[in-house]
Amino acid sequence: MDNQLKKSLRFSISIAVITFVLAAIFSVISSSVLSGVIWYIGLVIVFLIVLVGVIFDMLGIAATAASEPPFHAMAAEKVPGAKQAILIVRNADRFASFCNDVIGDISGIVSGTASAIVVIQLANSFGHSEGSTLQITISVIMTSIVAALTVGGKAIGKFLAIHSSTKIIFFAARVIAWIENKLKINIVSKPAEASRKTR
Repeated sequence: MDNQLKKSLRFSISIAVITFVLAAIFSVISSSVLSGVIWYIGLVIVFLIVLVGVIFDMLGIAATAASEPPFHAMAAEKVPGAKQAILIVRNADRFASFCNDVIGDISGIVSGTASAIVVIQLANSFGHSEGSTLQITISVIMTSIVAALTVGGKAIGKFLAIHSSTKIIFFAARVIAWIENKLKINIVSKPAEASRKTR
Protein backbone atom coordinates (compact mmCIF):
# COMPACT_ATOMS: atom_id res chain seq x y z
CA MET A 1 0.00 0.00 0.00
CA ASP A 2 2.82 2.39 0.91
CA ASN A 3 4.61 1.52 -2.32
CA GLN A 4 1.48 2.25 -4.36
CA LEU A 5 1.01 5.54 -2.52
CA LYS A 6 4.60 6.55 -3.27
CA LYS A 7 4.15 5.69 -6.94
CA SER A 8 0.91 7.67 -7.02
CA LEU A 9 2.57 10.66 -5.39
CA ARG A 10 5.54 10.52 -7.79
CA PHE A 11 3.18 10.36 -10.75
CA SER A 12 1.05 13.22 -9.39
CA ILE A 13 4.13 15.40 -8.86
CA SER A 14 5.51 14.61 -12.32
CA ILE A 15 2.12 15.39 -13.91
CA ALA A 16 1.95 18.68 -11.99
CA VAL A 17 5.44 19.67 -13.20
CA ILE A 18 4.63 18.68 -16.80
CA THR A 19 1.38 20.64 -16.61
CA PHE A 20 3.18 23.72 -15.27
CA VAL A 21 5.78 23.61 -18.05
CA LEU A 22 3.32 22.90 -20.87
CA ALA A 23 0.84 25.53 -19.65
CA ALA A 24 3.61 28.14 -19.59
CA ILE A 25 4.83 27.15 -23.07
CA PHE A 26 1.33 27.09 -24.62
CA SER A 27 0.37 30.39 -22.97
CA VAL A 28 3.49 32.17 -24.21
CA ILE A 29 3.14 30.76 -27.73
CA SER A 30 -0.58 31.50 -28.03
CA SER A 31 -0.20 35.03 -26.61
CA SER A 32 2.75 35.77 -28.90
CA VAL A 33 0.99 34.45 -31.99
CA LEU A 34 -2.33 36.14 -31.23
CA SER A 35 -0.76 39.52 -30.51
CA GLY A 36 0.56 39.65 -34.06
CA VAL A 37 -2.48 38.51 -36.06
CA ILE A 38 -5.84 39.95 -37.09
CA TRP A 39 -8.78 39.12 -34.80
CA TYR A 40 -10.49 36.67 -37.17
CA ILE A 41 -7.29 34.63 -37.52
CA GLY A 42 -7.06 34.72 -33.73
CA LEU A 43 -10.62 33.41 -33.61
CA VAL A 44 -9.63 30.44 -35.77
CA ILE A 45 -6.68 29.77 -33.44
CA VAL A 46 -9.04 29.82 -30.41
CA PHE A 47 -11.30 27.26 -32.09
CA LEU A 48 -8.28 25.09 -32.93
CA ILE A 49 -7.21 25.15 -29.26
CA VAL A 50 -10.73 24.09 -28.27
CA LEU A 51 -10.58 21.30 -30.86
CA VAL A 52 -7.28 20.05 -29.40
CA GLY A 53 -8.90 19.88 -25.96
CA VAL A 54 -11.88 17.96 -27.34
CA ILE A 55 -9.69 15.46 -29.23
CA PHE A 56 -7.45 14.72 -26.24
CA ASP A 57 -10.48 14.37 -23.96
CA MET A 58 -11.84 11.80 -26.42
CA LEU A 59 -8.50 9.95 -26.48
CA GLY A 60 -8.39 9.76 -22.68
CA ILE A 61 -11.88 8.30 -22.46
CA ALA A 62 -11.24 5.90 -25.35
CA ALA A 63 -8.18 4.54 -23.52
CA THR A 64 -10.28 3.67 -20.47
CA ALA A 65 -13.05 2.15 -22.60
CA ALA A 66 -10.83 0.05 -24.89
CA SER A 67 -9.77 -3.54 -24.17
CA GLU A 68 -6.49 -5.31 -24.96
CA PRO A 69 -7.54 -8.50 -26.84
CA PRO A 70 -8.12 -6.90 -30.29
CA PHE A 71 -4.65 -5.35 -30.15
CA HIS A 72 -3.01 -8.63 -29.09
CA ALA A 73 -4.28 -10.18 -32.31
CA MET A 74 -2.82 -7.26 -34.29
CA ALA A 75 0.49 -7.48 -32.40
CA ALA A 76 0.71 -11.19 -33.27
CA GLU A 77 0.52 -10.18 -36.93
CA LYS A 78 3.08 -7.41 -36.29
CA VAL A 79 0.69 -4.62 -37.29
CA PRO A 80 2.37 -1.21 -36.75
CA GLY A 81 0.97 0.54 -33.69
CA ALA A 82 -0.47 -2.60 -32.07
CA LYS A 83 2.18 -2.75 -29.31
CA GLN A 84 1.71 0.95 -28.57
CA ALA A 85 -2.05 0.42 -28.38
CA ILE A 86 -1.58 -2.38 -25.83
CA LEU A 87 0.64 -0.13 -23.70
CA ILE A 88 -1.90 2.71 -23.91
CA VAL A 89 -4.76 0.46 -22.75
CA ARG A 90 -2.58 -1.19 -20.09
CA ASN A 91 -1.69 2.26 -18.72
CA ALA A 92 -5.11 3.78 -19.39
CA ASP A 93 -5.21 5.64 -16.07
CA ARG A 94 -1.98 7.53 -16.75
CA PHE A 95 -2.75 8.05 -20.43
CA ALA A 96 -6.22 9.39 -19.57
CA SER A 97 -4.77 11.60 -16.84
CA PHE A 98 -2.34 13.14 -19.32
CA CYS A 99 -4.91 13.58 -22.09
CA ASN A 100 -7.88 14.72 -19.99
CA ASP A 101 -6.24 16.53 -17.11
CA VAL A 102 -3.03 17.89 -18.59
CA ILE A 103 -3.77 18.65 -22.25
CA GLY A 104 -7.54 19.01 -21.78
CA ASP A 105 -7.33 21.45 -18.88
CA ILE A 106 -4.46 23.40 -20.42
CA SER A 107 -6.49 23.77 -23.62
CA GLY A 108 -9.39 25.14 -21.59
CA ILE A 109 -7.20 27.67 -19.79
CA VAL A 110 -5.29 28.73 -22.92
CA SER A 111 -8.50 29.03 -24.98
CA GLY A 112 -9.91 31.35 -22.31
CA THR A 113 -6.80 33.53 -22.35
CA ALA A 114 -6.66 33.51 -26.14
CA SER A 115 -10.33 34.42 -26.50
CA ALA A 116 -9.78 37.40 -24.16
CA ILE A 117 -7.03 38.67 -26.46
CA VAL A 118 -9.30 38.22 -29.51
CA VAL A 119 -12.12 40.10 -27.76
CA ILE A 120 -9.84 43.09 -27.08
CA GLN A 121 -8.59 43.06 -30.69
CA LEU A 122 -12.14 42.87 -32.03
CA ALA A 123 -13.32 45.72 -29.79
CA ASN A 124 -10.34 47.84 -30.83
CA SER A 125 -11.12 47.21 -34.50
CA PHE A 126 -14.52 48.86 -33.89
CA GLY A 127 -12.84 51.78 -32.16
CA HIS A 128 -13.86 50.81 -28.62
CA SER A 129 -11.40 50.62 -25.74
CA GLU A 130 -11.06 47.90 -23.15
CA GLY A 131 -13.88 48.01 -20.60
CA SER A 132 -16.41 49.50 -23.00
CA THR A 133 -19.95 48.17 -23.29
CA LEU A 134 -19.17 46.64 -26.71
CA GLN A 135 -16.06 44.92 -25.37
CA ILE A 136 -18.00 43.43 -22.45
CA THR A 137 -20.79 42.28 -24.79
CA ILE A 138 -18.32 40.63 -27.17
CA SER A 139 -16.56 39.02 -24.20
CA VAL A 140 -19.81 37.48 -22.93
CA ILE A 141 -20.73 36.19 -26.40
CA MET A 142 -17.22 34.83 -27.03
CA THR A 143 -17.05 33.10 -23.66
CA SER A 144 -20.46 31.51 -24.24
CA ILE A 145 -19.49 30.27 -27.71
CA VAL A 146 -16.19 28.79 -26.51
CA ALA A 147 -17.91 27.11 -23.54
CA ALA A 148 -20.68 25.71 -25.76
CA LEU A 149 -18.20 24.36 -28.32
CA THR A 150 -16.04 22.83 -25.58
CA VAL A 151 -18.91 21.12 -23.75
CA GLY A 152 -20.74 20.09 -26.92
CA GLY A 153 -17.53 18.85 -28.55
CA LYS A 154 -16.58 16.80 -25.50
CA ALA A 155 -20.08 15.29 -25.37
CA ILE A 156 -19.73 14.11 -28.96
CA GLY A 157 -16.17 12.98 -28.24
CA LYS A 158 -17.33 10.90 -25.26
CA PHE A 159 -19.95 9.15 -27.41
CA LEU A 160 -17.37 8.33 -30.09
CA ALA A 161 -14.79 7.28 -27.49
CA ILE A 162 -17.14 4.80 -25.85
CA HIS A 163 -18.54 3.33 -29.06
CA SER A 164 -15.37 3.38 -31.20
CA SER A 165 -12.64 3.07 -28.59
CA THR A 166 -10.66 0.40 -30.46
CA LYS A 167 -10.50 2.40 -33.71
CA ILE A 168 -9.61 5.64 -31.92
CA ILE A 169 -6.84 4.10 -29.79
CA PHE A 170 -5.44 2.17 -32.75
CA PHE A 171 -5.28 5.36 -34.82
CA ALA A 172 -3.57 7.22 -31.96
CA ALA A 173 -1.18 4.29 -31.45
CA ARG A 174 -0.22 4.26 -35.14
CA VAL A 175 0.55 7.99 -34.99
CA ILE A 176 2.64 7.44 -31.84
CA ALA A 177 4.43 4.48 -33.47
CA TRP A 178 5.26 6.61 -36.51
CA ILE A 179 6.64 9.41 -34.30
CA GLU A 180 8.68 6.95 -32.25
CA ASN A 181 10.17 5.36 -35.37
CA LYS A 182 10.91 8.63 -37.16
CA LEU A 183 12.23 10.64 -34.21
CA LYS A 184 13.73 7.67 -32.32
CA ILE A 185 12.05 8.69 -29.06
CA ASN A 186 9.93 6.70 -26.61
CA ILE A 187 6.46 8.10 -25.99
CA VAL A 188 4.66 5.02 -24.70
CA SER A 189 7.13 2.27 -25.61
CA LYS A 190 9.63 1.12 -23.02
CA PRO A 191 13.34 1.61 -23.80
CA ALA A 192 13.91 -2.16 -23.88
CA GLU A 193 11.15 -2.61 -26.45
CA ALA A 194 12.50 0.24 -28.56
CA SER A 195 15.99 -1.27 -28.57
CA ARG A 196 14.61 -4.64 -29.68
CA LYS A 197 12.84 -2.95 -32.59
CA THR A 198 16.02 -1.37 -33.86
CA ARG A 199 17.93 -4.66 -33.89
